[in-house]
Amino acid sequence: MPKLSIIHASTREGRLGFAVAQWFKGFAERMRLFDVDLIDLRTQNLPLFDEPKHPRLRQYKAEHTRRWSALIDSADAFVFVTPEYNHSSPPALVNALDYLFHEWAYKPAGFVSYGGVSGGTRSVQNTKLTLCALRIVPIPEAVVIPFFEKSLSPDGTYAPSLEIETAGQAMLAELLRWTNALLTLREPE
Repeated sequence: MPKLSIIHASTREGRLGFAVAQWFKGFAERMRLFDVDLIDLRTQNLPLFDEPKHPRLRQYKAEHTRRWSALIDSADAFVFVTPEYNHSSPPALVNALDYLFHEWAYKPAGFVSYGGVSGGTRSVQNTKLTLCALRIVPIPEAVVIPFFEKSLSPDGTYAPSLEIETAGQAMLAELLRWTNALLTLREPE
């Protein structure tokens, strides 16, 4: 099975959205379309981009960059689980994307966004611009969760509605189609 890396973008203290990422990991595993892993940018602890050379050269100096490179290189597809900060992408996500270039290329990406009334959609729109520059193919199917805090149980777990799960099924099915289609672009020349 192709490998799906789910990347949770919030790193701040007291974050509630990690429950959404944990739910989606379990949901994707139950679908059995991908081998699934969850990457928490908070535990990756990438400093503000600190490599002396451009990522396109792949001449990484720092051990944290080499670890990040191997983790992203091993994935066949991505789902970014993201809130929105000030109508834009979380800074930790932008930083993590900027660290690499080739490792992202020719892989599809979906989004699970969460937040208040907009459900994180402005973050998704801003992040898609960066993804395209990195040759990541963002798919239109997405999971949008407005007012997600209303679906958190007292123990902090996220309980999605049937509509949210239906959107997740559609997104994962389409993500698999794109993953298979893009494999030929990633073959060595």
